[in-house]
Amino acid sequence: MLAHSIPNRRLTYDDFLLFPEDDGLRHEIIDGEHYVTAAPNLRHQELVGRLHLTIGAFVEDRPERGRVFLSPFDVVFSFHDIVEPDLVFVAPDQFEILTDKNIQGTPALVVEILSPSTRKRDRELKRALYDRSGVREYWLVEPEHHAVTMHRRAPDGSFPPVAHLTATALDTLDTPLLQGWSLALTRLFRP
Repeated sequence: MLAHSIPNRRLTYDDFLLFPEDDGLRHEIIDGEHYVTAAPNLRHQELVGRLHLTIGAFVEDRPERGRVFLSPFDVVFSFHDIVEPDLVFVAPDQFEILTDKNIQGTPALVVEILSPSTRKRDRELKRALYDRSGVREYWLVEPEHHAVTMHRRAPDGSFPPVAHLTATALDTLDTPLLQGWSLALTRLFRP
C-alpha cells in the first residue's frame, strides 16, 4: 500500500521519496497532505520558460547575485512540506540550503504559474506555506489575465500583496532581489 493511501496520517519526506518519479505528475506534500497535479500545458511552459531564461541569463553573468531553478526541483521546507514550485530563486546568503538532490530550506523567491487546477492551492495553501516558511517574495503568474501578483515580506514580517501588474497597463516586472533585472509583461505574455 502506498503511503498516500493511509488514512488519518500526516505524510512526511520519507513518504514523498516513495512517490513515482516517472509518472508525468507533480507530487507535493503540504502540511502532511498529498497533492498531485497533471503535467503543465504549453502556455504554462512558455511562461515559466521565459522567466527562467531571462532571470537565468541575468544571474549567469552575475553568480554572486544568486541562482535560479526550474521545476521539477524539490523544495523541502519541513518534514511535512515538500513542494515543486515552477521557479525558485536562491539568494547568495542562502546557498547553504542547496543540495545535489533538492533545496533544504526557504528560498528567497518562489514563482507559480496559475492554472485552473492549481489556482486555489497556489493562492491559498501555498501562499500560506510560503508565508510561514519565510519566503521573501512570491509571484503568482496569471496566464489568462496577463497579470502577475507579487507578495513581498514586509519589515514587520507580514507577507502582503505589494503589486498586481498587467501587460495591458504596460507594467514591468522587477524585484529588489535581482537589482538591475526587469521584464516587460508584454514580453512575458507575448503570443
